[in-house]
Amino acid sequence: MPADTRLPVRAGDDRPVRLRSGWHGQARKALRRAAPALGIYAAVRLCGLLVLALWSWHAGKQPGRLLGRSWDSVWYVRLAEHGYGTVVHGTDPSHIYNDLAFFPLYPLLVRGLRTTLSLGFVEAALLVSWAAAAVAAWGIYAVGERLAGRRAGVLLVVLWGVLPHAIVQSMAYTESLMTAFAAWALYAALTGRWLWAGTFAALAGLSRPNGVAVAAAVSLGAAWQICQLWRNRAPDSLSLSARQDWRLWAGAALAPLGWTGYVLWVGRRKGSPLFGYFAVQRGWGSKFDFGQDGWETVRRTVLGPMRLPYPMTIALVSVALVLFVLLLLDRPPLALVVYSGVLFVIALGGARYFGCKPRFLLPAFPLLLPLAVGMARARTRTVVVTAGALAGLSWCYGTYLLAIAASAP
Repeated sequence: MPADTRLPVRAGDDRPVRLRSGWHGQARKALRRAAPALGIYAAVRLCGLLVLALWSWHAGKQPGRLLGRSWDSVWYVRLAEHGYGTVVHGTDPSHIYNDLAFFPLYPLLVRGLRTTLSLGFVEAALLVSWAAAAVAAWGIYAVGERLAGRRAGVLLVVLWGVLPHAIVQSMAYTESLMTAFAAWALYAALTGRWLWAGTFAALAGLSRPNGVAVAAAVSLGAAWQICQLWRNRAPDSLSLSARQDWRLWAGAALAPLGWTGYVLWVGRRKGSPLFGYFAVQRGWGSKFDFGQDGWETVRRTVLGPMRLPYPMTIALVSVALVLFVLLLLDRPPLALVVYSGVLFVIALGGARYFGCKPRFLLPAFPLLLPLAVGMARARTRTVVVTAGALAGLSWCYGTYLLAIAASAP
């Protein structure tokens, strides 16, 4: 019989959890519960880095440079060192690569850490990414434990750490940072801590363009909760309800401030507050075309010569689509549906950078929930074999992308 992957929670169960100890006591208890998941995650990623390092040294390459000086990492390190102002003109006159396309929080953290610890910029960038990945793994565990129990929470973290593109979690990229804020924003929403949810969502919005998915999840989740509270209360208590639930309103208002603030700031610098940022993105060839460019790439990949990253992208996006359907069938909390759905729409609907679509979906860890729940109910031997096979694929494919194919993840 197939495993039952249904999430054992009600969609509306997002009441706050109140503990008698202070926040530091709660954090210590939560960290102790998450320790097995964090330990396994660290071991998995360290093994992946070891495989990359061994192959890089064999090929005469420097693994640190591959992790900290590849593709977008170059732009982030330059931003941390010099700030905004770099513009590169491509061979196509329509391609103008402006560093305003990159959101500011990650380079700001890199600069701050570099100043505090007197590190090099690349070393500081990698340290920020690794720390963010650990915090993200903790948050992912917290969401999984809340929804499906400790075993499923551990497996959810493991699955996120053995994704084929998981090497990105160890690079000087922003996916780990955004995932950290997203995971804790979703956890705060699930537990009714709406001010924290809005704050984390705002920070996620300062991390990456698709951080808007976190803002949408928190704002719509809060709006839905407000509607539920008002619908279940007597008409003469509505004004009291509004006053009592001010945290819901505040969280919903806070959530989009990071993303919209940066987009408006760029727009003001470009002379068009509402559309300036999107003009910058068009200079990179990035725009929303409802998936037309992606479909053409799929057609060319199927009909013509194939490089491994393209068919791998098709396979991974197809699997992600199936997992999204399974997630919907499990009727999870609204915030998780909105978050995953917006990430999916952005990844599939964007033009160009077809091979990067699995990376754009890397923060969409709720898609792994049905698989984690199913594995939690399987035999230990089955879990170990499955996780081991996925880990081997992740280590080899990550090494292939960076050290062999020299293909942008």
